[in-house]
Amino acid sequence: MRRVLTTLMILLVVLVAGLSALVLLVNPNDFRAYMVRQVEARSGYALKLDGPLRWHVWPQLSILSGRMSLTAPGASAPLVSADNMRLDVALMPLLSHQLQVNQVMLKGAVIQLTPQTEAVRNAEAPVAPRENTLPDKADDAGWSFDIGRLKVADSVLVFQHEGDEQVTVRNLNLQMDQDEHHKGKIDFSARVNRNQRDLTLSFSANVNASDYPHLLSADIQQLSWQLTGVDLPTQGISGQGTLQALWHEEQKQLELNQLNLQANDSALTGEASVLLGTDPQWNINLQFDKLNLENLLPAQAAAATNSEAVQQGQTQARSQRPVIASNLDEPDYNGLRGFSADVQLKANSVRWRGMDFTQVSSQLSNKNGLLTIAELSGKLGEGSLSLPGTLDVRKAAAQTAFQPRLDNIEIGTILKAFNYPIALTGSLTMAGDFSGSKIDAEAFRRNWQGEAHLEMHNTRMEGLNFQQLVQQAVERSSNVKVKENFDNATRLDSFVTDLTLDRGQVTLEDMQGESPMLTLEGNGTLDLVKETADTRFKVRVLEGWLGEGKLIDFLKTTPIPLNVYGNWQALNYSLQVDQLMRKHLQDEAKRRLSDWAEKNKESKNGKDVKKLLEKIQ
Repeated sequence: MRRVLTTLMILLVVLVAGLSALVLLVNPNDFRAYMVRQVEARSGYALKLDGPLRWHVWPQLSILSGRMSLTAPGASAPLVSADNMRLDVALMPLLSHQLQVNQVMLKGAVIQLTPQTEAVRNAEAPVAPRENTLPDKADDAGWSFDIGRLKVADSVLVFQHEGDEQVTVRNLNLQMDQDEHHKGKIDFSARVNRNQRDLTLSFSANVNASDYPHLLSADIQQLSWQLTGVDLPTQGISGQGTLQALWHEEQKQLELNQLNLQANDSALTGEASVLLGTDPQWNINLQFDKLNLENLLPAQAAAATNSEAVQQGQTQARSQRPVIASNLDEPDYNGLRGFSADVQLKANSVRWRGMDFTQVSSQLSNKNGLLTIAELSGKLGEGSLSLPGTLDVRKAAAQTAFQPRLDNIEIGTILKAFNYPIALTGSLTMAGDFSGSKIDAEAFRRNWQGEAHLEMHNTRMEGLNFQQLVQQAVERSSNVKVKENFDNATRLDSFVTDLTLDRGQVTLEDMQGESPMLTLEGNGTLDLVKETADTRFKVRVLEGWLGEGKLIDFLKTTPIPLNVYGNWQALNYSLQVDQLMRKHLQDEAKRRLSDWAEKNKESKNGKDVKKLLEKIQ
């Protein structure tokens, strides 16, 4: 044991003595000019080192510098700047006049990817068909230069496209290792705070840069993020995933393959690619196993239907995303103007506004502001729906047109999803053509226009029983008896109408409905903004009468006027049964008098009655 300890002490003394001698005999400032020349020769970038270089021995033999900056050729601002830089170097190569940098570490650096830091190519310089990406081989026996690791800690990244808003990435930490074949591993984490939203992002990736800059590939693993802030779900959006990324320099093309991402309880797979240029061209193909938009979009505010609801909504207002002053004059959907895209989306299940869709399929294309939705279809319950349309934002005002097709969709689900307080259920089939400006539920209420043909089956409207209203009114006005009916709803086996929408005003024409109990026809209007109705029906009640007789036969065959109007949640009605019954009695009396006068036409009384009937007709 004593020999082992003695040996270790000797090795420690030798190591300390060697490092001390190295620090005394080798001046790190001898490397300054060489490093500057090598960086410029191999990359064209200008490396600037302020202050003297000095040794740092423990725990790693390193060279420390003062403030440094790295500037692209012709750029007006440095690409990278830091208050200090540390170069971890290998000990043994120094003995043979070789500077082998194992790791470059920057702390508190500022990295700027902006138009001011981009390289400016000399217009007269020849363009090589393909640049050599391998390290230059030294022709002399001087110093050689090699970097295997890069570490950036607690730094800031600023990037900006020409004419776009600047984005700042803070708390940036980067660890990159590479081998002699330019294959390496990257560990990255950062945070972006913008417009009262906070994004935390981290990932690990295996990178192949052996053919960079012509081709750069990355296999990204352990990708995770969390997005919180205003105009987002209360719990925020967090997730993880994996993907493969490829960058083709000549084509300026980015490919994202083998996407496997999760966001809250939604999951997607697929691939995407983009050709960067003046107008980027996207090609996206994604498949969702589950897409829960309720956990990815901010909660929809319920429509207030009375003053109490309005006051409650005012006291519990949801935080809104701030409006950027520079964007005040930008038209709606302005972001669609700057690119083209072909998008295919499929989802096994989608949840939105309380509705659960299945087998959803969508095919979209955008041509610099003309968004064409060739297909947007899916199943809802036992029915299906299709919603093709276009959104044109190439002019100042957006123009939207959709041709919805619904087949056997439960109307109660749709009314509830969009906060319409109408107590109506039934199976809806519809074919329509609507147009407007913004794609928004409130804009649809107020500004859209269009026409549609509706067919409904097995409908039930709560609150008013047309059969009961008519029969109770008849019972009060005559000696007719009716069956007891405690159902407070109107049921129809079928109902059809033509609908016209004009900026919040819905006109219902040629309404036709029937069931074993009654038939109806009529027309009317609905105000989607004020949530009021004014409808006029002619109702024939076919069942529910007790007994037989001419009066009951008359009631079964005679349409009775019924007006339903007022607020959707407190509808009023008016019936004209009394007038109808009086007219029926008058007609019956006239008929009997006419029959008597006809039988006694030769008598004086018969002639007088006949003259009287002629006067009152």
